[in-house]
Amino acid sequence: MTAIPQPRKSPRQLRSQHTVDTILQATARVLATHGYAGTNTNLIAQTAGVSVGSLYQYFPNKNALIAALHDRHDNQMLDVIDRVLDSNTAATLRERVAAIVQAMLHAHLLEPALHRVLEREFPLFDQPHEHSRADQDIHRRMRHLLEFHRSEIAQQDRDLATYVVLRIMESLVHAAALEPPAGFSPQQLEQAVVDAVMGYLGTPARAPRKTAAARKTARR
Repeated sequence: MTAIPQPRKSPRQLRSQHTVDTILQATARVLATHGYAGTNTNLIAQTAGVSVGSLYQYFPNKNALIAALHDRHDNQMLDVIDRVLDSNTAATLRERVAAIVQAMLHAHLLEPALHRVLEREFPLFDQPHEHSRADQDIHRRMRHLLEFHRSEIAQQDRDLATYVVLRIMESLVHAAALEPPAGFSPQQLEQAVVDAVMGYLGTPARAPRKTAAARKTARR
């Protein structure tokens, strides 16, 4: 397994957090514009408006910055799901799934060039799901959502259903953002992803209606 590059330290004060956010935003712009080969810490620091020394306080090299961008993306997806789940507790499962897919696709389309570099060139710098706190939180949120709407789905194993739903969303949203098929609008792609998720979850089977004779027998 490839070792994930780690930052030197995590920012603790608000000012330090702002500096790190600025550096990561600059990294995203430089990486999307120049690619990996054209990206270096001097250019990132110049774009961020900070000294190279300030950058090196937190990140030892550009690979650590790329790993941090993966973490930032995971946390953005967690924020997306939290906002949707908090916005309308009376919504149906399909409405919530549709809102999550729409927000996820919109977030990916904001920086398509960056996501293309991260997903195609450096997927190994992304933390495994079992080691990512954001991924684990996303899994718990989705598991709770399916449990809350259990009467609306046919899948009885909701642990497995959580895994499958998240993989469907992740795979199809990435594909729609990075390699969108010609001739289809974002709305059509969103609808297709939602249909795939809901098609997998299915609808709960209804108990067969009793015939008049069966009802008469049951009353005896």
